Formats: sequence, structure tokens, C-alpha cells
Amino acid sequence: MPEIRLSVVTPCYRSQATLPLLVEQLHQQLGSLCAQYEIILVVDGSPDGTAEVARQLAAADPERVRAVVLRRNYGQHNALMAGIARARFPIVVTMDDDLQHRPDQISTLIAPLADPDVDLVYGVAEVEEHGIARSAASRMVKAGLAASGVENAGHVSAFRAFRRELRDGWSQVDDPFVSLDVVLSWATTSVRAVPVRMDQRAIGTSAYTFSRLMRHTWNMVTGYGTLPLRIVTWIGVALSIVGFAALVVVIVAYVSGSIEVAGFTSTIALIALFNGAILLSLGILGEYLGRLHFRSMHRPGYLVRSDSGDHQGP
Repeated sequence: MPEIRLSVVTPCYRSQATLPLLVEQLHQQLGSLCAQYEIILVVDGSPDGTAEVARQLAAADPERVRAVVLRRNYGQHNALMAGIARARFPIVVTMDDDLQHRPDQISTLIAPLADPDVDLVYGVAEVEEHGIARSAASRMVKAGLAASGVENAGHVSAFRAFRRELRDGWSQVDDPFVSLDVVLSWATTSVRAVPVRMDQRAIGTSAYTFSRLMRHTWNMVTGYGTLPLRIVTWIGVALSIVGFAALVVVIVAYVSGSIEVAGFTSTIALIALFNGAILLSLGILGEYLGRLHFRSMHRPGYLVRSDSGDHQGP
């Protein structure tokens, strides 16, 4: 891609030891790759000296490094949203601050964007860099993304490259539980995945524990999908069928003389019918709530990739 102009957004948390090396490696790689670039370091309420290190790096090269310090810890995806909102260049790359995402792989990551019909690229590790427990949790997160409607959930990675114009697709989103990959899926389905080399984490441990990943998964499922509401609908339909079948069995038993207790037939019939009707009604209400929920997310009706009439007169 000629004249590449690139914004790298990195959420930073407990990374005072890794940031100087990361920024140095980015300068080495991007200097020969891009006509223009910027590095946006978003410090997500880190309790150590990460904010001061980020400010020093920005002061040393204010034209190409920007330090954005949040007032408290909002979470990785919220920090990414803050950085993406400030990106100046047409291509945005997101990467972690722990040196697992290698700057020398950015050229591989952005290569598919040379095709104007490709909007989003995920870098997928050639060799899994996490342990067994963390890998299992990551797969559950991807299952949560799939339940939230992300078509390419299996390829999702924190190492991403996408066209900045996609952010128009979530310009009205104001959600403390936001998922960048979900809102990206609202904007485009033109997604590619490329294999990239990743390193083991050299310093410290990940802030994403198993429990935090599970909480993130639950937030995505309940915040961006209607699967739990639809489960209620399915249960209601199933129990309505069971209730009707139970009613038929009780009536047959009464007619055949197997039931001799007065009032038993009518009681069982009413319980079966009303329980099924109540659960089915709850499921239908859930469907309407789900539609209201989707409208409240301000999901875009459309985004235009190109328009041949843009340069034509009225």
C-alpha cells in the first residue's frame, strides 16, 4: 500500500517496564513502513508508573507519540475506544502492551488492506501463546462473540488492523461494557485473518484472569445479543407443548375412568395450560425487549463503502 498512514493504538496497564521497548520497536518498524504514523498510548488507570512513562515517551516525540491517560480503569476495550476516537490516520492497528504482539508483524497484518474491499484484518497466532486455562477462556470469549452475532468470532484477536472509517458505525455507542469486536462486526463483514508470529509474555502476568474473561463473555452475551431471551421463548414453547400433551393425557385418563378424584382433571388441565401460556408470553415479551435493546445500542442502519456519485454535481 503506497503512502501508508497508520495509527497504532495500545491500551496500557502495568506496562511501565515494556512501553519503552515497545515504542522503540514500533519506531524501527513503522519508520520504513509508513509515510506517516502515530502511536497512541492509552493508560487505563494503571496503578504503577505506566502513566509517567507514557508521558515521557510522548514528550520525547510529540509528533508521533501521544499519551492518553484515563481517570480510572475502564477496561481494555473502553481504552481502545478512547484511542481509536483520537486516531488521525486512515488505518488503525490495535496491539497489546506486553510485547506479545510483535511490531515486525504489522506489515503482514495490514497487507490484506491493500484490497479496497477488505475492511478488517485479525492477526492469528501461528502458535498458541497462552496456557491451557487461558486458551480455554479465550475460546469461551469467542463463543460469546459468536452468540453476540460476530460472524468471524473464531478469528478474533487483540492484534487488529482496520479502516478508521469503520468507527462511524459506533459513533453513538456509549456503553461501559463495550466490545470493540462486536461493534466492528456492525460495520463490516469484509474480514480477513492472517497468521502472525507472536511472542510469550516476557514481563509480568496478564490482567485478564479466567474470571474476568468469563465476566467479559457474559457482558457480551447479555449486552449485545438476545440469546438468553430466546432461551426463555424456547422454554415457553417447549413447556406449552408438554402442558398440552399433559392435558390430553389427563382427559383420556378421566374418560377411561382411571381418574376418580373429583376436580383433579380440571386442576391439572388448568395448571398445564396456564404455565405453558405464561412462559410462552414471557418469551414473546422477551423478543420485544430484545428489539428495544437492539435499538438502544444505536447500531447503524448502513455504512457506505464508496459512492460513484460523490464527485458529481447535484
